[in-house]
Amino acid sequence: MITAWLNPSALVKRVAALVLTFVTAQTLPETDRDLSGLEAIRERGVLLCGVDAGLAGFASEVDGEWVGFEADLCRAYAAAFLGNRDRVRFVPLTTTERFDALRAGDVDMLLRNTSWTLARDAQLDVNFAGIYYFDGQGFLVPTDLGVASARELDGARICVQPNTTHARNLMDYATTHGITLEPVEGQTARQTREMYDNGECDALTSDISSLAGLRLGLTNPDAHAILPDAISKEPFGPVVRDGDDVLADATRWVLYSLIAAEEYGVTQANARALLERSQNPEVRRLLGAEGALGESMGLDQQFAYRAIEAVGNYGELFDRHLGETSPLQLRRGLNGLWTQGGLMFAPPLE
Repeated sequence: MITAWLNPSALVKRVAALVLTFVTAQTLPETDRDLSGLEAIRERGVLLCGVDAGLAGFASEVDGEWVGFEADLCRAYAAAFLGNRDRVRFVPLTTTERFDALRAGDVDMLLRNTSWTLARDAQLDVNFAGIYYFDGQGFLVPTDLGVASARELDGARICVQPNTTHARNLMDYATTHGITLEPVEGQTARQTREMYDNGECDALTSDISSLAGLRLGLTNPDAHAILPDAISKEPFGPVVRDGDDVLADATRWVLYSLIAAEEYGVTQANARALLERSQNPEVRRLLGAEGALGESMGLDQQFAYRAIEAVGNYGELFDRHLGETSPLQLRRGLNGLWTQGGLMFAPPLE
């Protein structure tokens, strides 16, 4: 490299190449540059989703198939972007690996119970494209420990994953309430569960929804309970690389379309019939029966219809994997529609 720079001919070529790169970047239409993420996905023909290495209810591999809320959300994106819900590849990532893998292009997006925070958004060169689950951090404890509140855990060993908001929140909570908590680190959710089950720590901390799933894998689930305390706000969102506005918009509006579908009564079962016969302008715009809302995001007219037909609306996704009739038995709560006292709200589709 040094020799090349000292050679006048090579130097001229190098400078010319840099100038051409700069001029090209400045003169390309904005959409041509911004569409690179979607174009790469389409050229590859497969959507690469970074998911948890194994978290019941959200993403886990069962008999060779990935199942869960986040796994199906990835399939919705594949249907919207590629026209086929099965054109996905799930890439299991630890909390430590996830952002590096996204920035390196090893995955197109993270759907990995990742909380949206200011520090991550501003410092990690990533873009959060909405919120698909509102959660909070809690504690799982053995019932025979005899504690009813997290404040009673003074001196306890707490299993936690490193490089997470959970690890920082744990220490902040201890400082705020003047107690001592000893973190015991496990690299994955499964590892922290096994450490807790083996008695290597006194309590396990994670998102409350995660704790509900981890509890199912314990030797004796009924001997453990989730404390009522929620010590943080944990809004999970899909994450894409920074600087790719079109892919971020496409990712955001596929999610909003699933939320709007529940509000409008569009389901996996009736989407086709409503596409053909609905007279409701909002439903017709959502399903692509009129208008061309997807074009500015590099999508076609029926991107939302395909996503809904592939996995159902937001409520169907929630009920199937997380809701009160699922093994996790979680209530909608904050994740209910805004019309039902929750926080799930899609901006107008117009």
